[in-house]
Amino acid sequence: MNENPHILIQKLRLQHGWSQEQLATLAGLSVRTIQRLERGTAASPETLKAVAAVFEIDFNQLREPIMDRNTTLAVSNDEELAFTKVRRIRSFYIHLAQYVIIMGALSAYNLIYTPSTFWAIWPLLGWGAGVLLDGLRTFDKIPFLNGDWEKRQVEKQLGRKL
Repeated sequence: MNENPHILIQKLRLQHGWSQEQLATLAGLSVRTIQRLERGTAASPETLKAVAAVFEIDFNQLREPIMDRNTTLAVSNDEELAFTKVRRIRSFYIHLAQYVIIMGALSAYNLIYTPSTFWAIWPLLGWGAGVLLDGLRTFDKIPFLNGDWEKRQVEKQLGRKL
């Protein structure tokens, strides 16, 4: 078992059916703090105690690896990979939403103030290419950057199978 407190916090939150906002409210923390915890940023003991109290678990279970494989608090490698993948997909959708909102506003500005020249096409195309590549990478559509490629490279570096 791979025991990462940030994955454990996310797992417990999802098991309870809570959003990050709900957990933050219950723990008396900011949403940004919960986001940072779930991304793996180090937390103060006070923060971990507040989160542990909400989940009604011992504070040390969030600080130290859990060695008991039978506990419901354990996070399997498959779960950790799934959480990581979902975070990457969420990050892509946020990137896409930012692109749509900002490019929409920029295009509107361009059409209102300088309708004779559509200069907004350049950032639209440049950033659009970045969003496209991010999406292809996120959904493993680029053969030389997907999970299989990464696994082969790690095995090559190790000189053995994983």
